[in-house]
Amino acid sequence: MKIKLNVPTELGEIKLSDYVKYLKVLEVNQDDDYSDVFVHQKILDIFCGVPLIEAVEYKMSDVRKVVGTITDTLNQKPELVKTFKLGDTEFGFIPKLDDMTFGEYVDLDSNLGSWDNMYKAMAVLYRPVKQKIKDKYLIEDYKGDLYYDAMIHTPMDAVVSSMLFFYNLGKELSIAMTKYLEEENLLEDSVLNQTSLINGDGINQYKHLADLI
Repeated sequence: MKIKLNVPTELGEIKLSDYVKYLKVLEVNQDDDYSDVFVHQKILDIFCGVPLIEAVEYKMSDVRKVVGTITDTLNQKPELVKTFKLGDTEFGFIPKLDDMTFGEYVDLDSNLGSWDNMYKAMAVLYRPVKQKIKDKYLIEDYKGDLYYDAMIHTPMDAVVSSMLFFYNLGKELSIAMTKYLEEENLLEDSVLNQTSLINGDGINQYKHLADLI
């Protein structure tokens, strides 16, 4: 059977909810040496909308080509996505991290390191745009779980790019801190504090972000 289906070639074509489904399939089948065929079929199901009952009719060589394309798509490392649309609503990345409230920080801190809760972190980072002039925009105040249902549909380029943003920010802060301590000859006395900064909780969990990306 010749495959005629829509295969995502851009990360923005994939929803967060579908990516989480994919991760759960991999997790359940990771110790099964004979699961490759089933996983490939589930990839067609999740990302291309092909039911399992139909996927079994496709040639394995064609399935592998599609899976290879999807795998390449999932490995993309996009630049920070500042805005995206869900339906008629435009969501914008929080313009000033320094203006983040303690409540926003706690919710971001609690959820950014977990794929199961990633939609909650996205609800902190991306809010409906209420005013926009050219490339500048203002977003709504954070409203907790109001947009949770919407954010499960966050495009994966926004998810991955925001994670990369925080991961790279963490590396820059770590390098800057190390340089400062070396210049002040305080490195030896500050090892424990520095380790706490790099490997501690919240947005500073850059190691966990690196594992997720």
